[in-house]
Amino acid sequence: MVATVLRLRYRILGNTLARRPWQLVGFCLGIIWALGILALVVSVLIGLSRLDDLAPVRAVAILGGSALLLGWIVGPLLIAGVDTTVDATKLATFPLTTRQVMTILTATGLTGIPGIATSIAALATLLLWVRSPLATLVAVPCIALAVLTCVIASRLASALSTGLGGNRRGREFVGTIVLVAVIFAGPLVTGAVAALSNAGDVGAQFGHASDVLGWTPFGAAWAVPGDVAAGSYVTAALKFVIAAATVAVLWAAWHAALTRATVSPPRQTTRSVRPGRLGLFGVMPTGGVGATWARSLTGWLRDPRYLRQLIVAPLFPILFAFTGGVDGFMFAASPIFVAFVLCIAGYSDISYDGTAFASVLSSGIRGRQDRWGRILGAACVGVPLTIAIAVITAMIGGHASTLPAILGAALGLLLAGYGVTAVSSALIVTPVAAPGDSPFKTVPGQTFVSGLLVFVVLGACGLLAAPALIVGIMGMVGGDPAVGVAALAVGVLGGAVVTVAGVLIGGRTLERTAPDLLQRIKAFPVG
Repeated sequence: MVATVLRLRYRILGNTLARRPWQLVGFCLGIIWALGILALVVSVLIGLSRLDDLAPVRAVAILGGSALLLGWIVGPLLIAGVDTTVDATKLATFPLTTRQVMTILTATGLTGIPGIATSIAALATLLLWVRSPLATLVAVPCIALAVLTCVIASRLASALSTGLGGNRRGREFVGTIVLVAVIFAGPLVTGAVAALSNAGDVGAQFGHASDVLGWTPFGAAWAVPGDVAAGSYVTAALKFVIAAATVAVLWAAWHAALTRATVSPPRQTTRSVRPGRLGLFGVMPTGGVGATWARSLTGWLRDPRYLRQLIVAPLFPILFAFTGGVDGFMFAASPIFVAFVLCIAGYSDISYDGTAFASVLSSGIRGRQDRWGRILGAACVGVPLTIAIAVITAMIGGHASTLPAILGAALGLLLAGYGVTAVSSALIVTPVAAPGDSPFKTVPGQTFVSGLLVFVVLGACGLLAAPALIVGIMGMVGGDPAVGVAALAVGVLGGAVVTVAGVLIGGRTLERTAPDLLQRIKAFPVG
């Protein structure tokens, strides 16, 4: 049964790579990257195996193993997304028990590029214990437990981030919480390392950290061989129990998540409203611009794909305050990074519409009206949020004199982005996650080229906003109020010019390309 599913998985992979040359290039680069990492790991292990002191060998094994498990949990979510080629949802239609589904998913995790590379690297750690035959023998089952822990923990994290079971709002909430946790993971690790570095002897601090991690699910399996080599057999036995219990607990939690998904499959949520209540459509002006404005603003306030951007953007000041303090330049410039995130929001507007874009075409709304409505909807949340963050960070950081310069750079970038995306979204549509999907889910149909297009659009935003950014940064560094006022004027006026030009060009472009965009959207594969 497992072999059959694996054969189907690799047949799908082979067919996909044959049809998509750029995806084949990315696959080959992934293999080369994995081989390079493996070569580096084996070289380090060979060097460590020649040391006479056992303490650094044990510390490296535990710290490296703990980092490996953390990478398995966070890496697929942060870098590549959750692989949905073979997942519980697609296997649910087959007469398989939950245990069989879990066995299949574990096997697919072990036989992918990350699983194979992890298994080889884990087996290479046997080089560390060749001085002790008993430790080498004990390390074999410990390695098996460690690799299984990585795969099962990754699958459990994927199940939780996808929000298996329950209604759509529950899945959206879980996915957003995991997204925020992933964003904060890097600065937390950086802060922890910095704290260790400032605490005195770095080697001693890392030794203490490895001692603590050796008693946790992260490093218990990797600590057992070192304890055996040191003659601490009772301690090794206790840590082996912790490692085995970790696999059992993770397996039980994953089983519960999949069982809940089977008993309570994802369902649509409905909400009753009072007859005649139109929401924002009853508030905004009538006509094409007003209707599009109301629809766009409703999406920004209710669609989780837009809301996640509003959640992520204010995190920049928190991250920069954590890593560099409120007196640092990055904290002061955080409104610019907020604008950098929000300025690209309109890039996926039509893609987020999906096949509902047909209703826009059938309504007879002109291209210019559609462009203005979408920009006004985005600006209703983007401009106040950017200004509020700029004012708050200036008050907290005590640099109110540079507020005009910061606002000029941030608003110039934001308005320039609105103009650029008014044109780019009339030319480009890409596969996007459906409402309610996990933010980490790999969307079928996405290619290497479509990913690069985002950076092209971001580059255009930065290029057109360059005058405001340059003058704004000069005002921030020099602290001259006159330069700050000039930056604010350049940012607002220059950004407004780019926005108007983008609406004019994008409107004419959309009227020409709209039918083709709808055809391309309908041709996207369904996840």
